[in-house]
Amino acid sequence: MKEQNNAALEKALRVRKRLKDKKPNFVRHESWRYDRLKESWRKPRGIDNKMRRKIKGWPATVNVGYRGPKAARGIHPSGYEEVLVYNEEALKEIDPKTQAVRIAHTVGKRTRAKILVEARKKKIKVLNLGEIEEKVEEKKEEQGEEKEEEEREQEVEEKEEKEEKEGEEEKPLEEETPKPQRKKSEKREGRKKEQ
Repeated sequence: MKEQNNAALEKALRVRKRLKDKKPNFVRHESWRYDRLKESWRKPRGIDNKMRRKIKGWPATVNVGYRGPKAARGIHPSGYEEVLVYNEEALKEIDPKTQAVRIAHTVGKRTRAKILVEARKKKIKVLNLGEIEEKVEEKKEEQGEEKEEEEREQEVEEKEEKEEKEGEEEKPLEEETPKPQRKKSEKREGRKKEQ
């Protein structure tokens, strides 16, 4: 019986995906004409509205015929029913065979870690695990970059110190003779000749 249900669900998900590929992007009337109108769908209600009247050449409107199969409604593409979780206690009511968890974005780091540990123990799928891992990786990268910058600064400081020490040692050995400076009048004459 469960195998039949799983097969029917998989088929429904495939059908839904195929239908979604054919479905047009439903956009608000004349949102392409005015910047102030967003593309988010609004039902056209005007008495002369071409979209409402379904005139040829105008974009399609939302219809019940575009709806997906009933078995696939409200189900994640992975085939699990999606459940929003705010704490560890909510995981007790979840069936790992049919349901998957999405951790709410308002949940803090500590609670999130507890939820993840509990979900691994119970073998519950976490749908937004990738987002969590990305955040952790970003923080690690930032920390790594900060450490690298500190190391570079230390290396630069060490090089400068070495150069200063070497420069101090070289100065007494080499006595620099000052360059003879030209007088202002000579500089002016040189410029006039160049011109």
